[in-house]
Amino acid sequence: MSDKWRNLWLLTISVLLVKGLWFSAPAVVPQLTAEWGLTGSQQSWLTMTVQAGFVIGALVSAAINLADRIQPQFLLAGSALAGAMFNASIAVFADSADVVMVLRVLTGVCLAGVYPPGMKLVATWCKEDRGLGIGLLVGALTVGSASPHLINALPFLGGETGMPPWRSVLIISSAFALSGAAIAGAFVRPGLVLPTTSQFSWRYATRALGEKPARLANFGYLGHMWELYAMWAWIPLFLLTSYQQAGWSETSARLAGFATIAAGGIGSVIAGIWADRWGRTTVSIGSLLISGTCCLFAGFLFDSPFLLTLLCLTWGLVIVADSAQFSTAISELTDPEHIGTALTVQTSLGFLLTMVSIWMIPPLVERTGWEWAFATLAIGPLFGIISMVRLRTLPEAVRMASGNR
Repeated sequence: MSDKWRNLWLLTISVLLVKGLWFSAPAVVPQLTAEWGLTGSQQSWLTMTVQAGFVIGALVSAAINLADRIQPQFLLAGSALAGAMFNASIAVFADSADVVMVLRVLTGVCLAGVYPPGMKLVATWCKEDRGLGIGLLVGALTVGSASPHLINALPFLGGETGMPPWRSVLIISSAFALSGAAIAGAFVRPGLVLPTTSQFSWRYATRALGEKPARLANFGYLGHMWELYAMWAWIPLFLLTSYQQAGWSETSARLAGFATIAAGGIGSVIAGIWADRWGRTTVSIGSLLISGTCCLFAGFLFDSPFLLTLLCLTWGLVIVADSAQFSTAISELTDPEHIGTALTVQTSLGFLLTMVSIWMIPPLVERTGWEWAFATLAIGPLFGIISMVRLRTLPEAVRMASGNR
C-alpha cells in the first residue's frame, strides 16, 4: 500500500473512532430522560451544546491561526484527547443536566480541532481526487457519529432486558476517541501536496458571502445543514418510538438508528467518486432531491416500522452524500489566500443553523405529531437545490471538479 493510502486510511479510522463523541449523549436520551426527567428542550440541548461548542472552537482556532502553529495530525490528536476527557467526565461526575450541558460545550470546542485538521490532512495527499479523499473523511465522520447508537444496542450492556446504563455508553465512546487520538498522533503524517495557507481574516469573513459563486455554494451547504443534524439527532428516537408502539424489539430499533446514520458513510464515498467525475452540483442536486423527498414522507410511515426503516436507510445513505462537496466547492471557488477563512465561515454558519432545526423538532412533534415535524426539514433541500442550479449556470462553476460542474 502506498504512503498516500496508508495515511488516508489511518486518518479515516482515527476520525471514525473520535467522532462518536458527537452523539454519545444524544444516543442515551431515553436513559437520561428516565433518570432526570429531561424536557424536550433539554433533549435538544444535548446536541445543540456540541454544535455551539464546535462553532466557538472553530472561530477561536481560526482567529489565533492554530492550524498553522501546530501540525494538523498533532492538533487532531490533542483535540481528540481533550474531547475524550470531557466526555468521560460526564459519565464520572455529572449528576444533573446542567453539568452535562457545560461538558458538552467543551466537548464541542475540542471537536472543532478534529474535522478541519482532518480536511487539511486530506488536502496534503489529494489533488485531482480530493472529492474522494474528503468523501472518505466525511464517511468516517458519519459512521463514527452513528457508533454510540450501536454501542447503545449491545446485548451485554442491556439489550432486550432494558436500556443500557448511559454512563457505560459514554465511557466506551471516550475510550474509542482515545484510541483515535493515539492513531492520529503516532501514525498519521501529512503528504507533499501542501495547500496554500493563510491567516484568518475578519475583514474577508464579513465579505465571504459577497462573491456570488461562493455565496451560492454556501447557500447550498446551509440548506443541507438545515436538514442533516436535525435528522441525525432525532431519527434514532423516532425509530425507537415507532418500534415500541408496534411492539417491535427495542434493540432492533437502536440498530436501525445506527444503520440509518452509518449508511451515509457509504453515500459519502460514492458521492465523492461521482462528484470528481460528473460534477459537484450534479451530485449535490441529486442528493438533496432524494433526501428532501424522504423528509416529506418519513413521518407518515410512523405506523409501519418496516417501511419506515427502508425509507430511513435510503435517507441516511443520501443525506450526507453531498456534504463533502460543498466544502470542496468552496476550496475551488474561493481566492486561495482566503480558503481557510471561507471554510471557517461556511462551517460556523452551518452549525449555527443546525441549532435552530434541532431545537424545533420536539415542539413540532408535540403540536403536529411526527407526520409533519420532519416535513419541515424539506425546506433546506429545496433551498439547496435552487442554489446549486443557479451555481451551475455561472461561468466560474468550471473551476469545480476539473471543469465538471
